[in-house]
Amino acid sequence: MSRAALLVLADGRFPAGGHAHSGGAEAAVGAGLIRDARDLEEFCRGRLHTTGLTCAALAAAAVCGHDPLALDEAADARTPSPALRDAARRLGRQMMRAARATWPSPRLDALAAARPRGAHQPVVLGLAALAAGLGPEDAAHCAAYETAGGPATAVVRLLGLNPFDATAVLARLAPDMDEIAARAAAAAREGIDALPAASAPLLDIAAEQHAARSVRLFTT
Repeated sequence: MSRAALLVLADGRFPAGGHAHSGGAEAAVGAGLIRDARDLEEFCRGRLHTTGLTCAALAAAAVCGHDPLALDEAADARTPSPALRDAARRLGRQMMRAARATWPSPRLDALAAARPRGAHQPVVLGLAALAAGLGPEDAAHCAAYETAGGPATAVVRLLGLNPFDATAVLARLAPDMDEIAARAAAAAREGIDALPAASAPLLDIAAEQHAARSVRLFTT
């Protein structure tokens, strides 16, 4: 395994399209649910232990060698919001482009051919991690970090939050990320039927409302 490859995959500069998504933070800011660093920390912690766990497990399962098409269907079943399903596939398309250019892989090529409109981003992330020589827990860590890192970065732009405070939030959430990654990898090794289906209904509702807005800074 290459820890340097993990850093490349998790780097916010990796061109996977995440900069256009706030992970629900824009809707939460608009609703007055995120006003400062303390609110951001609680929002990210909740996201980590719900949708973050689900995404991390899907990514880890792809590294474990489970059928990517079956995983993509499992991701669909775990994403009740049409807006979030669409966003996950658009992110998956961009992740696929970046991953195939960085770590060429027959598995990535096969999934791209089978899902020309895009597979769910966590599944593509997992195959990218596998192509990079990483393990299930590495992929789960990457997914967990994205779950919190996306909203933290977005809130700096949305609220003018001090970047030092946003980074401190991510540092305080490190134990949660470690826990989520370990749980996700353990579930992935048990098979697709054992994958968690943790959800956050308020995020689903907010995503649909956000998608209907005519003016917004982020896609989600």
